[in-house]
Amino acid sequence: MSTPVFHMIAGLPRSVSPSSHAVEADGFVFLTGQFGRDLDAPELPLPEGIEAQTIRTMENMKRVLAGLGLGLEHVVAVRVFLTRFKRDYSAMNAAYATFFPEGRRPSRTCIGVTDLVRDALIEVDAIARRP
Repeated sequence: MSTPVFHMIAGLPRSVSPSSHAVEADGFVFLTGQFGRDLDAPELPLPEGIEAQTIRTMENMKRVLAGLGLGLEHVVAVRVFLTRFKRDYSAMNAAYATFFPEGRRPSRTCIGVTDLVRDALIEVDAIARRP
């Protein structure tokens, strides 16, 4: 196994948790969970509603990946965490699906949780693979 590389992406705010933006080993890139904060103004309130938070969360993931020279097409696995699973699952899926083309979607687990940082409705982490 290669020595892990711990990435902090220039121009992005530090993680809310004591973690790197991503860790890379053996061609796999493990992204720290993203949520709907504005990466350019992280102190602003989160957007209202699951659709807006899902879109912002996925856009944040795209920015982290871009900082590593990758894109959503390199994502092989995703975990989605929802605080209001029954209420938000369908609407989250509709917004999430727009980020991955039919037939090229990563494996995914979706989990209901009791709470997330800053009262977020959604958090998403991912594993990507370098070509």
